Amino acid sequence: MRRFLISMAAVASLAACGADNHWAPDEQVQAARYVHDGPPTITLFTVLGAKSGSGAHSAIMVNGSQRLIFDPAGTWHHPHLPERHDVHYGMTDAAVDFYIDYHARITYNVVQQDVVVSPAVAEMALRLMQENGAVSKAMCTTSVTTILHQLPGFESIPQSPFPKKAMKAFAQLPGVVETTTTDDDADENGYIIARGIHPLDIPGTAAATD
Repeated sequence: MRRFLISMAAVASLAACGADNHWAPDEQVQAARYVHDGPPTITLFTVLGAKSGSGAHSAIMVNGSQRLIFDPAGTWHHPHLPERHDVHYGMTDAAVDFYIDYHARITYNVVQQDVVVSPAVAEMALRLMQENGAVSKAMCTTSVTTILHQLPGFESIPQSPFPKKAMKAFAQLPGVVETTTTDDDADENGYIIARGIHPLDIPGTAAATD
């Protein structure tokens, strides 16, 4: 069951992902900067149909000089996490947990694959994510695999529109750690709620505090 407690926007269908033009101001992005104390890591998230096992969505998270999620053509967002063209800033552990929980439900499972990389590769991935631009509907995995394929050590990842194909190729990389999250929440679960993602003290935003 979901264990998160701050109200969010209604859940949209994973199949209804589409390009966005969100562009958070510099002060919000800078204020949200989060540096995780773990090693430089690249993570592939794959959303799979719980019954069919077919791929529904792909995204990547990179932990380097900061931790970001590139969620191309995705529907996930949080009002306290600045976004620029499908790149989400301020990805604390609570925010990552919420990202996973948003996608995991009775109809979908989430596969997380982590691989430790060099700081240089992590920084290259962060740059490519931020330079990619907003992604059009149904192009999530194509954009993810295009970025991965450019990284040293990830050349074996085929540029493909198929989430499951990307997931299987990623699984062949040395040192990958894989985790699958399942959830028995209904697919039409109204409002998602999250705990531990607090308003940022950012001037000029609805989330700012006095």
